[in-house]
Amino acid sequence: MSAMIRVEVVYALPQRQELVEVRVAEGATVRQAVEASGLLEKYPDIELDRRNKLGIYAKLVKADTELRDRDRVEIYRPLIADPKAVRKKRADEGKVMKKGGGSADEEA
Repeated sequence: MSAMIRVEVVYALPQRQELVEVRVAEGATVRQAVEASGLLEKYPDIELDRRNKLGIYAKLVKADTELRDRDRVEIYRPLIADPKAVRKKRADEGKVMKKGGGSADEEA
């Protein structure tokens, strides 16, 4: 019988965080730990092959990555807005405010 390792599987929601500790066989993959956690059944919106990315301690990994004892597997939710686009929009709005002190559409 192979040795067992202990890992945590985490899924953060906007209002709360689900943390499940699981024991899996040594050599288990990230996908196997997520499946053993029961989070896929509890949250059917998790789609490992399409929407959700996976990580170990904030570093992106593939689902077939082999786990080590005491790893923390994280299931990431998809972004709702592109951070670059949001920053650009905020910067553009700031430039308009600096030039005229009001919106660009208003004229005195």
